Amino acid sequence: MNILSIQSQVAWGHVGNAAAVFPLQRLGAEVWAVPTVLFSNHPGHGGFRGQAVAPALIRDLVAGLADRGVLPACDAVLAGYLGGLETGAALLEAVARVKAANPGAWFCLDPVIGDAGRVYVREGIPEFLRDQALPLADLATPNQFELEWLTGQPVGTLAQAKAALARLQAMGPRCVMATSLALADTPAGSLDLLAAEAGEWWRLRVPLLPRHFSGAGDTMAALFLFHRLASGNARTALEAAAASVQGLLRWTAEAGAAELLTVAAQEEFVRPSVRFSAAAC
Repeated sequence: MNILSIQSQVAWGHVGNAAAVFPLQRLGAEVWAVPTVLFSNHPGHGGFRGQAVAPALIRDLVAGLADRGVLPACDAVLAGYLGGLETGAALLEAVARVKAANPGAWFCLDPVIGDAGRVYVREGIPEFLRDQALPLADLATPNQFELEWLTGQPVGTLAQAKAALARLQAMGPRCVMATSLALADTPAGSLDLLAAEAGEWWRLRVPLLPRHFSGAGDTMAALFLFHRLASGNARTALEAAAASVQGLLRWTAEAGAAELLTVAAQEEFVRPSVRFSAAAC
């Protein structure tokens, strides 16, 4: 499997490409990583250095891949944090080039907008993701806040979550997966994930660990994409991705690490220490 991953890159820590590339490689995928920003670390640490990558450089890197004749072998484009609105056009041009070379390639959009009621991306990016990127996506992986923002619908109950995901599918992606759902019937100390494709709905519940993990959503999106392409089944993808991410988060929490222990916990990607079963809903 060959995946073109266009998202943020940090020198220290594991978010964006630094959260997605190694898990995919550990599973056997070839990943062509193109950065949208180059930062020293995740901004959530209170400070960082670095800068956004010029859209012209992103275009040039993708053009270089085209020059090598590898785009027909690209199975998917994975997109995450953009950094700037102008990067969006370069992303969609890359998607168009890949799909022209391989019409069967998927475009997986992790619509990074914000979390916990707060938008933390630059002005214009949420609207770009909703109005231009989502209609071209085959797969989308929003969190609860992003699902509400993109669809303009509340997500407080299972029925509302299903309605919002159906609305998201109507906007473009055939397969959708929502993370970090705290619904009315979600027990305290738990979170739900919900996937939908081809008229089927799957709900999976995981323990809520007592801290925030930057990069967990990036890892989840990458693994869900991989397992969906590998299995052809959204339920299988949801179960496999959730198991690996939960194992990774447990390793990180138990060690009290400031960043995801992506390398130390690498066996979780191929042989998860926990298993989950998704239920039809």
